Amino acid sequence: MRLLNPKRLANTHPDPVMQAIVRKTIDFFETKGKKRLKEDDLNRVWYADFIEFIKREKIFATLLTPAGYGGPDCRWDSSRLVVFNEILGFYGLCYWYVWQVTILGLGPIWMSSNEELKKKAARLLDEGEIFAFGLSEKEHGADIYASDMLLLPVGEGRYVARGDKYYIGNGNEAAMVSTFGRLPENGGYVFFAVNSKHEKYECVKNITATQSYVSEFVLHDYPISEADILSRGDDAWNATLNTVNIGKYNLGWASIGICTHAFYEALNHAAGRSLYGGFVTDFPHVKQMFVDAWARLTAMKLFASRAADYLRSASEEDRRYLLYNPVVKMKVTTQGEEVINLLWDVIAAKGFEKDTYFDTAARDIRGLPKLEGTVHVNIALIVKFMQNYFFNPVEYPAVPRRDDPANDDFLFNQGPTRGLGKIRFHDYRPVYAASQLPNVRLFSEQVKVFRDFLRNATPDGDQQKDIDFILALGEIFTLVVYGQLILENAAMSGQSDDTVDQIFDFMVRDFSKFALQLYGKPSSSEQQMAFCLQMVRKSAVDGARFGRIWQREVSALRDAYEMNE
Repeated sequence: MRLLNPKRLANTHPDPVMQAIVRKTIDFFETKGKKRLKEDDLNRVWYADFIEFIKREKIFATLLTPAGYGGPDCRWDSSRLVVFNEILGFYGLCYWYVWQVTILGLGPIWMSSNEELKKKAARLLDEGEIFAFGLSEKEHGADIYASDMLLLPVGEGRYVARGDKYYIGNGNEAAMVSTFGRLPENGGYVFFAVNSKHEKYECVKNITATQSYVSEFVLHDYPISEADILSRGDDAWNATLNTVNIGKYNLGWASIGICTHAFYEALNHAAGRSLYGGFVTDFPHVKQMFVDAWARLTAMKLFASRAADYLRSASEEDRRYLLYNPVVKMKVTTQGEEVINLLWDVIAAKGFEKDTYFDTAARDIRGLPKLEGTVHVNIALIVKFMQNYFFNPVEYPAVPRRDDPANDDFLFNQGPTRGLGKIRFHDYRPVYAASQLPNVRLFSEQVKVFRDFLRNATPDGDQQKDIDFILALGEIFTLVVYGQLILENAAMSGQSDDTVDQIFDFMVRDFSKFALQLYGKPSSSEQQMAFCLQMVRKSAVDGARFGRIWQREVSALRDAYEMNE
């Protein structure tokens, strides 16, 4: 799977409309140039030029308006969205952020039965407006059970909204802010739409020191009618979590874009820097760090693109995406941190220079694991699926590559958010058994021991309540899921044996690392500790394979891309 290269742009998507959007977006950023991009970042300039570009080219309208509510090219197609996610991450997280928050703001609207508000949203998108998602609060964070935003009745069919929201992206300019609150008479939940320019809407401040506007806003008895209400009760509650189900997936692709740009810049610097009579990239440990960074980045993209196929194929009968999405959110974003760490260890002080993209990347990559639920929150969600994943598989029709021009209707009709423990999965074992590559075989052995651990040394009641223990367990389970979809995509996309074996080289090492962490937990029993030691393996060393990866995949990327100044 090739890394994005704006200077040698391959066909990133079969849809010609998407191809045109890709080229126009890349041209916008390359024309702006790295010098101006960095100046705007350092001076925290609101990205009005980017929003004007989006408006002029109707990009958000084309990509974020479901079929039937806009023009013939408009549809909500996740295979197109991931491409745009990656490009925006490649050039700057702030540009991705205005897009991401617009997606979140649109979620409760497209999930609503209020057709007039849907039509209004479509019209505003066509006019180039942006949107916001009014969920979090200063005192409660994302604890939506405790929302203090109230919708108070003042007459038949009329209300006033009173309360504040915090951490709300685009809260300074959003034409529609999907706002979550409560009805005081019965404690029921409600979603309603407000406008950031209304006189009863106070945008208090930007709570971050960045280009992005992450607002605190207050509604001072903002007038609301029935026409402004998106959903009530269970529907409003479901809209919160189902919107996050859609939005959290995007964070992995932002990480992929950031890491790709940083990779090019780091490699160009290291390969051109003479040190101790040779180039930096001549050192064996530097080659190892670059190969590891490349393998992790390639794995991130393989997993995330395969997870998109399951997202697009989801239905009431097939909800496997509810496992794969939080893995994209949690695993791909934390792997992004690993990639940046490896590259930074190579380029060292260069990574602090204010005129580099890397300086921005090193800062922004840290944020993605912490948005739309922390790593801890997402692992706690992931482990809910562990029992059925390992011990209760069922057969499903094969899910193909999903880049067909279809609207992802199910995403706005996901239904109740409960019942996660009942979701079933296809058997992971055949995809592992199909590979005879040395490191895949080693990894498969580790997975088998882990399954035996769960069956024969099952965590007891106290351990299941011990979040620290469960998080360590969840890291190992996540690796199994990660490896499965990487192998599925590798087979479908024709990845070389060298690429796959190099990916599983670090997967074996990571499995061993997490097994040792689980071994060291205070509550681990003697039996569990014995299983943990059985999981520890050394990756299969193959100098020839490593050399081919270095020459063909990594070193070959030197000077392949550098952003226009």
